Amino acid sequence: MLTTTGVCIAMIEAGPLYRLLAWLSPSYPVGAYTYSHGLEQAIETGLVSDASSADRWIRDVVELGSGFTDTVLLAEACRAALSEDGRRLGEVAEFAAAFTATRELALESRAQGRAFFKITEAAWHTPTLDMLRNVWSGPLAYPVVVGCAAAGHRIGLEQAAVGYLHATSANLVSAAIRLIPLGQTDGQRITAALESVTGATVKQALRAGLDEIGSATFMVDICSMNHEIQHTRLFRS
Repeated sequence: MLTTTGVCIAMIEAGPLYRLLAWLSPSYPVGAYTYSHGLEQAIETGLVSDASSADRWIRDVVELGSGFTDTVLLAEACRAALSEDGRRLGEVAEFAAAFTATRELALESRAQGRAFFKITEAAWHTPTLDMLRNVWSGPLAYPVVVGCAAAGHRIGLEQAAVGYLHATSANLVSAAIRLIPLGQTDGQRITAALESVTGATVKQALRAGLDEIGSATFMVDICSMNHEIQHTRLFRS
């Protein structure tokens, strides 16, 4: 392609990346900004109090907690949808719906999953979402729906996983900025430091399966349970 400046550039297929960026943008109406994943309780009790402790907390969520497990679930759902294996997709959806440690973490995943399904079905419909509806009538876990949509729109699995995991950590950074509070520069420093952790976590998750899934962020679970009875709070989890 020859531009008006006379420079020849390759044609760019923007579609898949454009869709992924749209879905995982803070403006996508899934209500992600209303959840802190237990971070609000951790800040309330002093477990997280500054940029350094926020970095460690979010890094652990990405590497050892729901960041890893959600990426495994996303990948398994995406593969099942790509292969049109409805039975397997139903198994993944059922497993994901049950794989939450607390009531609030379940709400966080299911409410976002339901909202993502509804808006994506309306604006970016794909037959893989129909397949998911047909094989599973229970609660929709967020990563499963994202994985199905990515498969239907032929978005690369690694791209989808990196995008999803980045959106997860970015939402936690945003919550930390508001709650601690942190400055915007500190927030971006944390985001930058998470790049290598995100890449390593995605590689590990894509090699894993449901038999190898697991987390080790017990304080996240405890904070989530205690958040249910926290007197003053801004977030739903």
